[in-house]
Amino acid sequence: MIVRPVRQDDLPSLLELARSAGSGLTTLPADLERLAHRVGWAEKTFAAAAERADADYLFVMVDDDDQVLGITGLAGAVGLREPWYNYRVGMTLSASPKLGIYRPIPTLFLVNDLCGLSEVCSLFLRADKRVGTNGKLLSKSRFLFLAEFAHLFSERIIAEMRGVSDEEGRSPFWEGLGRHFFKMPFAEADYLTGIGNKAFIAELMPRFPLYTPLLPEAAREVIGKVHCHTEAALRLLQGEGFSHRGYVDIFDGGAVIECETAQIRALRDSRTLVLSVGTPDNGEDYLIFNRSLADCRITCAPARVAAGSLVVSATTARRLKLNAGAQVRAVPLSVSSSHAHLRGDMS
Repeated sequence: MIVRPVRQDDLPSLLELARSAGSGLTTLPADLERLAHRVGWAEKTFAAAAERADADYLFVMVDDDDQVLGITGLAGAVGLREPWYNYRVGMTLSASPKLGIYRPIPTLFLVNDLCGLSEVCSLFLRADKRVGTNGKLLSKSRFLFLAEFAHLFSERIIAEMRGVSDEEGRSPFWEGLGRHFFKMPFAEADYLTGIGNKAFIAELMPRFPLYTPLLPEAAREVIGKVHCHTEAALRLLQGEGFSHRGYVDIFDGGAVIECETAQIRALRDSRTLVLSVGTPDNGEDYLIFNRSLADCRITCAPARVAAGSLVVSATTARRLKLNAGAQVRAVPLSVSSSHAHLRGDMS
């Protein structure tokens, strides 16, 4: 498997992926025109022809036959061209010393706090390909790209996780809150956001703090939670250093997690090595990046470090479009292996 930049000829496969994703994956709308527009911006971005506010690093994961199996992305900066809203989960204190009442009340505040930050986004893998290391490659490949081109991104990075919804796409959070102000189904609001129509949020969403005890219990219970299909992706990001710091999605209440960019494990522990082609006997799985912007190629393959070089198979070198002697950026795929790798460097 290889992760590479998206191309216009990937559009039919992207549309199929978007349709299979269902509601909740806002950045991958099942709309051909919007997808084509996004792919066009991605091509400009990888050609270094887009400003950071418009930068959209959209990648696809493909097999050796170049068949698209998944999608993943990085946004240069959110909220600099279009409104970007979140709820911050906070607390309001109500007190009456005379009555001996002191009561903290959980509250949702509508904020634009995360505007200007980079975002990891658009992660989706075909259901029949969620095996082996595919999911880890698709998610973590972005962090090697971040390590190589850190100057293109913010010092803090976020990820909006898909919130809880049922098999019919109904969101308890939306039903308990958003529907009262927007008078439309969750899927429709999510779709409008995905195709870039975000002005209605500012026009219809209440600006005053919302007291969560007034929400139905079903809505309160999913605040900061993620969809069952998103739990594996959440665990991967948490293993890389991301955590939930109190922000949630305004539509489905899903957690927004974040991390200081320099502290992401795969970014922090990655290093540049000379590629050596041979037999990686008993090698462990590595994420390996050819360090290119326009012709970016990232894979996961067995490899071993020997005398400052990364020994990989001829097949892996071919997938990266590299010859022996080229420089690569690499990091152990697993967190535990990365820590052992670092301890070995220090001994």
